[in-house]
Amino acid sequence: MNIAVIGAGTMGNGIAHVFAQNEFNVNLIDISEEALQKGINNIAKNLDRMLSKGAISEEVKVLTLSRISKFSDLAAGIKNADLVIEAATENLKIKLDIFRQMDSNAKSSCILATNTSSISITEIAAVTSRPTQVIGMHFMNPVPVMKLVEIIRGYSTSDETTKKIMELSKKLGKTPVEVNDYPGFVANRILMPMINESIETLYNGVAGVAEIDTVMKLGMAHPMGPLQLADFIGLDVCLSILNVMYDGFKNPKYAPCPLLVNMVKAGKLGVKSGEGFYDYSTSSKAEIVSKMFSK
Repeated sequence: MNIAVIGAGTMGNGIAHVFAQNEFNVNLIDISEEALQKGINNIAKNLDRMLSKGAISEEVKVLTLSRISKFSDLAAGIKNADLVIEAATENLKIKLDIFRQMDSNAKSSCILATNTSSISITEIAAVTSRPTQVIGMHFMNPVPVMKLVEIIRGYSTSDETTKKIMELSKKLGKTPVEVNDYPGFVANRILMPMINESIETLYNGVAGVAEIDTVMKLGMAHPMGPLQLADFIGLDVCLSILNVMYDGFKNPKYAPCPLLVNMVKAGKLGVKSGEGFYDYSTSSKAEIVSKMFSK
């Protein structure tokens, strides 16, 4: 089975890594040559980290990297794919444009998937000529570490497509969970209001950043606090997901906290910008991820 992944950013290169490590050939696609090389470098670093911990052998590292090919041309990258996974930025207009191109250039039997964490699968599928073959594969970050894949059925997604993707996810060593297509699906419909309420708690002066996160870690057995998690996800991504949910449900409980809105406007996006609720300016992203998910 040939796999194509569109987008070489954090999620895209993580998805490519997992497929390649599980013996699938992967075309990693991005319009930016710089992003492609950065993505490959990130995969190599993650493999090196696994190698240093004894989780994989040098042979597995070499074979994994050998199975990934870089493409800057979408049509060329997906023409022989059996599954294409879009992992571009969480923007509806961009995703719809990419799916139109995917539909036009992929073979008729190809399944088209999106890694969206909140955008309607049904709306995305509607711009294609194959809505029964469109599905959501919401991987968790960091992809090589996290076991869950949310499998989201659109209104027209077929049983056959769903079954294939559920089985494929298991072959990756993941645990797939089937959900239906409503704003935020399951993961973010529950997670984002919690993060937003944590920001409201800070905004209202109830407690400080470290105090809020400590309560949730020690009192609720969360592996990391909600404000630290928001930094790791990206505050801009959190804001985008909350806006999708607010627009979809028209319920004020999903309205983003003004503090979150202002932080995004100020460019304080969390780990990716070096500052959010915490200061990451003296640490590399690899070091931060390693500390957060060390075993």
